[in-house]
Amino acid sequence: MASVTAQALSTESITPAQRMKLRYGFNEIDGWAAFSLSDERASIHRRLRLMDTKVIRVFVFDKPVPDPFEDWHWFAAVLQAVLDSGAKPMVTFAKFPPPYDDAGSIRKFVARCSEIVWGCLEQWGGKEVGDWYWCIWNEPNNPDIGGDVSYAQYRRIFEAAGQAILELLEPHLAGRRFLFGGPSIDGTQRAFWMDWIAHLVADFDDRMLGFVNWHMYADWRPAVPSESMNVKLWGAPDSPNAELFQALAMAQTPQYAARAQGVSRLLQGRDILNVCGELNTVAHHEQIFTQGLNQNVFGGAYYASALIHLIRGGADLEMRWTATSRQLQAGDDAYGLMSITGEPTPACLAKQLFAQHVRYGDWISFPHRGPIGIDAIVAWNDAGRRSGLFVNATARSCKLAGADLDAGLSQCTQLLWMDRTTQRRVARKHFDGAVCLDGYGIAVVTNASDTEVD
Repeated sequence: MASVTAQALSTESITPAQRMKLRYGFNEIDGWAAFSLSDERASIHRRLRLMDTKVIRVFVFDKPVPDPFEDWHWFAAVLQAVLDSGAKPMVTFAKFPPPYDDAGSIRKFVARCSEIVWGCLEQWGGKEVGDWYWCIWNEPNNPDIGGDVSYAQYRRIFEAAGQAILELLEPHLAGRRFLFGGPSIDGTQRAFWMDWIAHLVADFDDRMLGFVNWHMYADWRPAVPSESMNVKLWGAPDSPNAELFQALAMAQTPQYAARAQGVSRLLQGRDILNVCGELNTVAHHEQIFTQGLNQNVFGGAYYASALIHLIRGGADLEMRWTATSRQLQAGDDAYGLMSITGEPTPACLAKQLFAQHVRYGDWISFPHRGPIGIDAIVAWNDAGRRSGLFVNATARSCKLAGADLDAGLSQCTQLLWMDRTTQRRVARKHFDGAVCLDGYGIAVVTNASDTEVD
């Protein structure tokens, strides 16, 4: 098998240290009953805490989430489950039927949004609810998901809803940021997605716009021959399949840095958060379509690589699609990182490994890229904990010499890794100076005594 060996990652080629500001989050769409009411919910919440989950996105008027007007108690249980997991909700109001520029329809939509915000204030109080996120719409530029709304139509809805929600929340903010935003724009298959971000930033001040939200998947086409699937390709060519599809998907992860950096430039000088509100390998909910690439070891390496690039690009929050499966076995659907009993997929374990060693507020640097296909980040705190995290974003085996990784890692004693040889689990051993990954995978070298993955 072909292999790659790291070239020297010298201190001269390491970026200046900066603070890690990316917060970790999730969308929850299918596993709400297990997440909020099942006997296993404590296991799910525990695993979310192991991934340092700070924000969980909740859909209203869309997706299989309890309708607050038909069953407020269950909807409230969902929000309480978010809080019980240690996170804050991002309540996403999407959507109402067309026509989207009808004044009466907009008034009804705003009234419904306001009533839900009022109900949350009544149940949890302004001190708590003032820290929540509020989002308008989901993929308005995607006809299948968001209805193919124009920006002019969206702006009117966004402004009307934002003013009404701010009126309710402002007495409780006490100087805190109004965490209101959108447009949850589909950047996977639609051109000109950044136009929406630019328009929102130009049209609204920081009092009304607390965050912008954009989505990116590696691909939305099937990871199997397209002629075998009933798929609308929107004029796109058939996707390459099997090993070539994986290589193409993994080649997309540097775009997370470029996109996050591009959005950061639009936000420069503004107090607005840069949110990657959806990310995953393949944008589809069926295993026959994705071939496991969202959840297996490849999916874990993809996710870890994407996180490194989001951090590099200056994103403030990432929200993986999605946390909990709809099925007893997480692998029975194409999205969930864990089952409805809290059992992890390899991609879940990769996220735990990442979040436990690259933490919010850490000092971070990015070693020289070394061989193409090796992504790396070094994280440390003021108490002396130091970890180097490495992703092999290629199908080839790789060997990284310890002396070449980072001078500060010379005292590390623990190696944790996951690749195709580790039976879908994280393996551990004493660090002997070398990191070897057999194909797509993730590894951590650390001096931390607490190397919890679980």
